[in-house]
Amino acid sequence: MDANMFNTLLFFVTIIFYVTAVFFAYKLFGKTGLYIWTAFAAIVANIEALKMVDMFRMELTLGNALYATSFLVTDILSENHGKKAANKAVNIGLFTILVWVGATQLILLFKPNEYDFIQPAFQSLFEMVPRLSLASIFTYVISQKIDILLYHKFWKATGHNKRFLWLRNNGSTLISQMVDTVVFTVIAFAGQYEWSYVWTLCLTSYIVKAIVALCDTPILYLARRFAPAKAEE
Repeated sequence: MDANMFNTLLFFVTIIFYVTAVFFAYKLFGKTGLYIWTAFAAIVANIEALKMVDMFRMELTLGNALYATSFLVTDILSENHGKKAANKAVNIGLFTILVWVGATQLILLFKPNEYDFIQPAFQSLFEMVPRLSLASIFTYVISQKIDILLYHKFWKATGHNKRFLWLRNNGSTLISQMVDTVVFTVIAFAGQYEWSYVWTLCLTSYIVKAIVALCDTPILYLARRFAPAKAEE
């Protein structure tokens, strides 16, 4: 099996792993579990975004699957607990990224001693953090706010009707993810690669996020079983 096929198959395993983890975080810990997942995804997805892989016969950055689960989180919160809870998750993610940037840059400022072996790896990893995180902060807040706004627009149009849950989930996520992908890729990689490659990354990243959005719909239906009788405003 070549690397492309292996990565493609592993990608679907990764989606199942992540969305299942989101479900159990919610089932076991309620809203708190989703808030914890938001912080986890905010950090790890920024690290994964540094790795370039081939999947689906395309070149793309890793981290898209994990990052896309943050939209599943806000959709679950929007559906079951209302706009206030969803916005709280966005604020937690924003705070986590800001602290992450500060912490990584402080780590680099410490002078290693003669026995240290990890400093070169830290430099390779963390020197890119400010730029990626700046792009992530900007796009995360904008796209998540758009996702929450659209979700509740769809929610008001369809009512708290399980029949149209797929529309609320996919309609809001696919639109907000498009905005997120274009803005993040341009800020993060413009100047690093040729523009043709940047736009290729935009397209391939969005395709991956769209796949995750479609695959996570069953998880939202399962999470709906824990919904209050009426979502909070």
